[in-house]
Amino acid sequence: MATMLLLAGCALFEPQVPDMVAVDGIVAEALKTARAPAPEQKAALAAAQAAFEKNPAAANRLRFATLLALLPSPLRDDMRAAELLESLASASSPGYGRFAALLAGLLSERQRLARELERSTRERERADKERDKREEALRQQIEAMQSIERGILEREEKLRRRQR
Repeated sequence: MATMLLLAGCALFEPQVPDMVAVDGIVAEALKTARAPAPEQKAALAAAQAAFEKNPAAANRLRFATLLALLPSPLRDDMRAAELLESLASASSPGYGRFAALLAGLLSERQRLARELERSTRERERADKERDKREEALRQQIEAMQSIERGILEREEKLRRRQR
């Protein structure tokens, strides 16, 4: 009871305290859910989505976006999480705004790294194809030279037989 009174008193002097407490709850829930088995993760995500669809308030938006960003695949949806965070993210706004800005920055970096990895993979595949083409051309040249060598050896053998 004393804690509630203390928080209520602090809220009078610092209006963002309830937001910060709510953000702490969202982080705690996200951590708990991330460690839970897959069926519990799916249920928590569905509950967060339902709460957001029923009431798109900042807390529900942030909770849903946080779970979308932190849960493993196939539950993760970085694009949807980024869309949800866009209207909340503000580094100068304590509570929801700063946390949303932090999470949006992490999502942006994850997306950048994914694009970079994809580009790198495509470049590696292209280089592998070019290497394979060069190897095949060299193999064909070696086969052609071996064929020429066999032809020369056969002609020399025929010439030796005629000379005997």
